[in-house]
Amino acid sequence: MGAVLAAVLGASLAGCSSTGGKRAEERARAAEAGRPAVSTPRWTFAMVTHAGDGDTFWDIVQKGAKEAAAKDNINFVYAHDDQAQQQAQFVQNAIDQKADGIVVSLAKPEALKDVLAKAAKAGIPVITVNSGSAQSAEYGALTHIGQDEGIAGEAVGTELNKRGRKRAVCVLHEQGNVGHEQRCAGAKKTFSGTMENLYVEGTNMPSVQASLQAKLQADPSIDAIVTLGAPFAPTAVKAKDAAGSKAEVDTFDLNASVARDLKSGALGFAVDQQPYLQGYEAIDLLWLYRYNANVLGGGRPVLTGPQIVTAAEAAELEEYIKRGSR
Repeated sequence: MGAVLAAVLGASLAGCSSTGGKRAEERARAAEAGRPAVSTPRWTFAMVTHAGDGDTFWDIVQKGAKEAAAKDNINFVYAHDDQAQQQAQFVQNAIDQKADGIVVSLAKPEALKDVLAKAAKAGIPVITVNSGSAQSAEYGALTHIGQDEGIAGEAVGTELNKRGRKRAVCVLHEQGNVGHEQRCAGAKKTFSGTMENLYVEGTNMPSVQASLQAKLQADPSIDAIVTLGAPFAPTAVKAKDAAGSKAEVDTFDLNASVARDLKSGALGFAVDQQPYLQGYEAIDLLWLYRYNANVLGGGRPVLTGPQIVTAAEAAELEEYIKRGSR
């Protein structure tokens, strides 16, 4: 992956071109036709995330980023790894190839601190997305785009209260992920019942199911399960059914499977942080900075969530979920 990223960056940075001026209405038509809607050079922006293989959430982030890149005449390069050191190496590759901008997620911020300092020294603008809002400005990023994980967690605790839940378990599938810890801490803060963290091996779904099933069997009083990613919600439902538990399963993030389960009643609610918007706005804001020195947020994160999605909202969003943008 690192070699591929370096090769693509190297090829794309060989030259730039201009597409000529366009009126505002012409930009819209060009975007619809899949052509660049701007006359700026063909800059290269690299996005490096902590996504694991098969994580549908990041497919939606990518979709937003690619569509913004097409509109903005950007060569978009993507790399990902759930190991922070490899993620840092991908960022270094982008620096070495003199990328015009970098988008990066900070699930494990400390591992990326040094390499982002190198990006700043090289004069490469950086925008952070999804995770690491607390460290974004400190590490030299222009802004952070995503939901505030603590606020999102608080929304979950409040929603659980509305539903009359008393005892919940928060399932953390990636140890060391600061955003996950913040979500569970936020939920505990506003939840009037009791909430316990359960750490599972997120790369092994059978193990996740077994761990949660054992927890539910050991404590029948658990009446709510909160998972921190859409791919883990169906596994939680399986664990609940196998344990004979009556607990409600709720989740962070939204995908087609979660939407179906919301509509069927298998899930209670989901917390949508609008990943398409995270990818789209990150690329668009880098373009705006390169073109016009614009920065959004005023020193604060640009929030894309949380939005509580229930069965009714899932039905309304179904069209967008099917096309992979929600």
